[in-house]
Amino acid sequence: MRIGIPREAWPGESLVAATARTAEQLAKLGYEVVVESGAGKAADQPDQAYVDADIAVVDHDQVWSSDVIVKVNAPTDEEIGLLRRGATVVSIMAPARSPELIEKFTAAGVTALAMDAVPRISRAQSMDVLSSMANVAGYRAVIEAAHEFGRMFTGQVTAAGKTAPARVFVVGAGVAGLAAIGAASSMGAVVRAFDVRPEVAEQVESMGAEFVHVDMEQEVSSDGYAREMTAAQEAATAAMYDEEARNADIVITTALIPGRPAPKLITDETIAGMRNGSVIVDMAAANGGNAAATRTGERVVTDNGVVVLGYTDLAGRLAAQTSQLYGTNVVNLFKLLTPGKDGQVTLDFEDVVQRGITVTLDGESMWPPPPVQVSAAPPAAAPEEAAPAKPEKKPVDPRTKVYAGAAAAVLFGAVAMFSTSTLIEQFTVLMLSVFVGYYVISNVAHALHTPLMAETNAISGIILVGGILQVGNDNLLVTVLAVVAILVASINIFGGFLVTVRMLEMFRKD
Repeated sequence: MRIGIPREAWPGESLVAATARTAEQLAKLGYEVVVESGAGKAADQPDQAYVDADIAVVDHDQVWSSDVIVKVNAPTDEEIGLLRRGATVVSIMAPARSPELIEKFTAAGVTALAMDAVPRISRAQSMDVLSSMANVAGYRAVIEAAHEFGRMFTGQVTAAGKTAPARVFVVGAGVAGLAAIGAASSMGAVVRAFDVRPEVAEQVESMGAEFVHVDMEQEVSSDGYAREMTAAQEAATAAMYDEEARNADIVITTALIPGRPAPKLITDETIAGMRNGSVIVDMAAANGGNAAATRTGERVVTDNGVVVLGYTDLAGRLAAQTSQLYGTNVVNLFKLLTPGKDGQVTLDFEDVVQRGITVTLDGESMWPPPPVQVSAAPPAAAPEEAAPAKPEKKPVDPRTKVYAGAAAAVLFGAVAMFSTSTLIEQFTVLMLSVFVGYYVISNVAHALHTPLMAETNAISGIILVGGILQVGNDNLLVTVLAVVAILVASINIFGGFLVTVRMLEMFRKD
């Protein structure tokens, strides 16, 4: 089968569905891959790059006559008319919000696979274009905000005075939100974030931000996506959004609900109360926006000097990297669709991933797919079976230790009466070593064993020296014990040094 990579028709689109590297990977799956001339120019993928990868560069008509068309954006009406009956088209389609597009695919008699309908399950992460593009967009949102803000993000103390760090508030802690949090934190800003999903609080804090808690009832997401808030939740969060936005220098909103318009979270009154020079980057602008002042695709400056960015091409502003990520997602999908690596697309509807992305099949609507239940909540613990009652241990008589100690003292005294002074000295050293070693190891927390390695090495060094001195003893038993002591002490010493070297390697920048 032949895969065609056309030039994107949307005005200003800079992305391409396959870079030279990913197109070459598709060819290794047995496909014939052709690319429309100029398709990758805006993504730093000139025609020559494809030619060097043994990918044919052809004209518009030849691309659209292919068996499979792979795009970034959904095909336009004109492009749907170019698809031959029975062809397969793969792109971002937003099928839940585009019923008219599904009807057009059905009328055209084609198979449509939506890259943005990949189920949110672990083994499908390598094909999840929404996460790939959201990650880039979240980073770019911070860059755009920093440019508009016109001041440093990090605080500084200089001879000329002190500058406070920028305060950033991120709404939504999905992939885009976490990327924005990471970028803003790395630039030195003080970051706070909120999400209606309580399970992401730990992720937010791990990125260096403070999670804003609201006193309301929250449920763990069943599919990894945020749900529409109830009236009670909206009332509880409204005051929080107003307070956080007014205190922030930069607000980045990412709140989206699958299949629905973006919720309005930042009101006109809140924006009017923000400081002059503040910036709002509305990453939900394509779905209507989270801020009341957002205009899709535009930069708006309010009467009080707040800049509201409604750009919808944030990922496209880093076209080279985004195209590579998107292309890699496509390659991973086709690896799934081509189990025989024979250049033939084989759909298996027993696979929830392949069923989930299939919008139409040879002109028959397959949307919506069966739900895939994915829960972020920890699995419920299995009820523990009642363990058989154990017989209670009788408390140890405290006099037992006294009796044992007295018996040991009597035994030591008897041995001392019939032993030489040298043996007594050696026996004393042995006993002291046993007691010291026992208390050093048993009474110290496991986390402190490594820092105490130097002390244990010193003890092993004493044992090693003692063993060497006893090797020439006339008593064969003493010589054997000395050799064993030297072997064990050597293992401990050199092993300790090897562990220390490995630990030091972890802290070397090179």
